[in-house]
Amino acid sequence: MKITRTEIYRLSIPMEPFAIATGTMDYAQNTFIRIRTDRGIYGVGECSAFPMIVGETQDTCLALARDFARLWKNKDPLAISERLNELDTFVARNTTIKSAFDMALHDLAAKHAGLPLYRFLGGNVRDIVTDITVGIASPAAMAAKALAFRNQGAAVLKVKLGREPAEDIERIRAIRRSIGEDVPIRIDANQGWDYEEAVAALKGLQLFNIQFCEQPLRSYNDDLLPQLRRETTIPIMADESCYNHHDAVRLATDKACDYINIKLSKSGGIVEALRIQQAAAGYHIPCMIGGMLESRLALSAKVHFAFAAPNVQFFDMDTCLLGHLEDPVVGGVQFRGYELSLSGQPGIGAEIDAAFLSRCERWEV
Repeated sequence: MKITRTEIYRLSIPMEPFAIATGTMDYAQNTFIRIRTDRGIYGVGECSAFPMIVGETQDTCLALARDFARLWKNKDPLAISERLNELDTFVARNTTIKSAFDMALHDLAAKHAGLPLYRFLGGNVRDIVTDITVGIASPAAMAAKALAFRNQGAAVLKVKLGREPAEDIERIRAIRRSIGEDVPIRIDANQGWDYEEAVAALKGLQLFNIQFCEQPLRSYNDDLLPQLRRETTIPIMADESCYNHHDAVRLATDKACDYINIKLSKSGGIVEALRIQQAAAGYHIPCMIGGMLESRLALSAKVHFAFAAPNVQFFDMDTCLLGHLEDPVVGGVQFRGYELSLSGQPGIGAEIDAAFLSRCERWEV
């Protein structure tokens, strides 16, 4: 089997403005690719650029996508390791766009095998219930949003923080007053605090039954995480500090975190994501699967990954629920409340609607 051409689309999805500690997004800066072969089988992939986190923009993803497509033309898509090594040899980092190409190869290979992707990866169906995220706003606005989510049946809330510690404590205080004590709360500082701020915030938040705190410090302060863990009873989850399995081993041996958040856009795709969860398992560190602002297509791939990754025990898979004003996906993962399920079709089992794509900027290589 040979790759004959790759279609590349600027998949901009309008959304309600969504704020975190490092910035605000008003549309999902996504890239969609379709890799076609001489056997009539094709694979699809999607990535979502989050410049303030991963350092890639939609435009950098689109530029490299054309380079990657030229690199792979007339080559065997089933030789997944060889193809992915070519991308790493061609350019360092740029894990976001690499994840879309990794995803497309896995979709194609699973379709060729006639299997849902999770079975191709050796996984099994299990129950997955996602949290839902409350973006940064005033304490009153966040409390109202949290209450609305609880009334809609949310089982777990994730709350964005990372501003001034006293204000962040008031945000959580207001949310707890609004929703009560029954719904677990996870917090995510998105690297927004320095060390002293993190100590103050986490000590003040210990009263509010916090499940864990994601990425309290800048990743360049990873050396301070072991000390921070000793200052608080709130477990620490590494996110921006962990891009690959080498990072996972480093964090584990340094005793720098209790949990690790895996994102395909950080790992470069499914292959490295599986390595991260396996490495973390060796140190008894459970993982979470998270994301940026992907549509249900990439979200479907993440569910397949989670079915094949037993050490992934937490699920932050609400990306397309965070104010997306259009859903361009045909098939794919379905929500029943906050519970996710797949259809069992071969591959990822999702496509982007042709009418939506007709409005998108497009390249073919």
